[in-house]
Amino acid sequence: MIHRIKYFLLLLTYPFLLLPQVVDNFEITSNNNFKDNEIIGWAQVGKGTRLYKGILDTIKSRVAFNLSLKGYFNPSFDGTSMEFSEDSQKVNIKLVAYEGTPTFLNKVIFTSNDSLRLQSFLPVFNFLQGQVFNKNELEEYINDALTKLENDGHPFAVFTITSVYFYYDSTDENNYADLYLKLNTGINSKIEKIEVKGNESTRDYVVIRELRIEPGEQYSQVKIEELPRRLNRLRFFEPVATPQFYVDSDDNGVLLITVKERQTNNFDGIIGYVPPANENESGFITGIVDVSLRNLFGTGRAVAVRWRKFDRNSQELELRYLEPWLFGFPLNLNVDFFQRQQDTIFVQRTISGGLEYLATEDVSAAVFVSSESTIPTLSEEPVFTVFNSTSLTTGVNLKIDTRDDPLAPTSGILFSNTYKFSRKNINGPSKFITLDTETEVNLQRFEATLALFYKLFSRQVIAFDINGRELRGPFFEESDLYRLGGTNTLRGYREDQFLGNRIYWSNLEYRFFLSRRTFAFLFFDTGYFLRSADEERNIIEQEEFLIGYGLGINLETAIGVLGVSFALAKGDSFSEGLIHFGIINEF
Repeated sequence: MIHRIKYFLLLLTYPFLLLPQVVDNFEITSNNNFKDNEIIGWAQVGKGTRLYKGILDTIKSRVAFNLSLKGYFNPSFDGTSMEFSEDSQKVNIKLVAYEGTPTFLNKVIFTSNDSLRLQSFLPVFNFLQGQVFNKNELEEYINDALTKLENDGHPFAVFTITSVYFYYDSTDENNYADLYLKLNTGINSKIEKIEVKGNESTRDYVVIRELRIEPGEQYSQVKIEELPRRLNRLRFFEPVATPQFYVDSDDNGVLLITVKERQTNNFDGIIGYVPPANENESGFITGIVDVSLRNLFGTGRAVAVRWRKFDRNSQELELRYLEPWLFGFPLNLNVDFFQRQQDTIFVQRTISGGLEYLATEDVSAAVFVSSESTIPTLSEEPVFTVFNSTSLTTGVNLKIDTRDDPLAPTSGILFSNTYKFSRKNINGPSKFITLDTETEVNLQRFEATLALFYKLFSRQVIAFDINGRELRGPFFEESDLYRLGGTNTLRGYREDQFLGNRIYWSNLEYRFFLSRRTFAFLFFDTGYFLRSADEERNIIEQEEFLIGYGLGINLETAIGVLGVSFALAKGDSFSEGLIHFGIINEF
């Protein structure tokens, strides 16, 4: 019978033996200089914390360590205790945390191998004398001094705390410390050589010229940390890491740039055939072809060809060439040819050239000139479409680009402001030119873009851009107008769906990065266009505010960054949504 009672009691208590003992309450007392919450944070103990052997010693050790960082080296924890509940499953901890008196920094004995540096830093560290010996504050002073040295040619500088002498002064009853600090500045480092690794096709000089570092230039950590952003703008490499610096056996300072090349030749195309609708028509080819060679023979030169066939009678052809760093100077030469056939209305050809001065790594200014001709399509019936005209355009552009990566920026801004002046001569058709027709027309174009990128959290970025275009002059033809709608402006609408002498659009995106240059996004686009009335040509005013929204993804692939989005215009049902896709323009 007695054995049965023992087994019964064991069964009753067994579940309680399996439950862990936990802290039910953690109380702080006797603290005068620091708040309870601060000390609890140091102890890393709270309600629900599991009880373990030596928990009181751990708490005391953690609190004492953090107090020492604040300059309190003589705390007392006498009276600290634990009280268990009746079932021994919960415990109340009472921590008696008397911080004691702070220790003051009495003297800083500072020595250095460089007397000039000693004199420059001595006032900084002397400022600490008489203050509470706060280790965190001392580390901040040392880190600031090391940063200044790194940016002034001393990347190998070292601060050493040789000793700290603690003592008690019975006269004023305070604790004091004397700090012995030594600075070794190391050698005065200069960048005398630049080595490039990992570039299989890109030539070394293409990388080196982008760095804008002169041989013998003094080492600066700030400038070194800026170099990856400059190289990323070439778009020839995977995201570049911060370069390494070392001194070789000949005592030359060597800057080592390590890169990994990415695909720089892109081909994007889709070709389709539209069969005839009836026996009297013939079929036609439609589609898009985009070819971009952005690093010809590893020299940084670029060539692009773009062809778009919209329908039976409309198509575009564009050829572009870039010559970077003309004659070794920070000047980029751009040459473009563009031709547009618009329905059965006109053919427009433009030849342009521009010279861009790279003032700094962030700021550039450009001048350009272009010649344009517009030829109306001949028709059997004398119907006016556009004038036969030629125009000469000159312009200037200012650009500021601080983005950390041009393909998938997570921070920075892009600002571009352009002014164009065109002198347009109307040459025919003579049957539509009257005595009142202005045959010499001056046109002005104002164009601006502002893009902002802000990192909210890890992998999450907000991107916003706003764009404006305005054309001014006595009258406008269809070939002069701006075009709005499609992948690069207002998603949810057809490419170039709207025409206007004044257009505006904005794009707001929330981006979630899946890898460095791959991200999914939600977007909200707005747009506006105005085509002013022209009573003489029976054109009524057209004006509308538009909205588009949707989602998409940008994928980094072997052939470039592929962008795909599904967009709805205001009032559209899901079945009416448009899919926009294409290789992101990297020219």
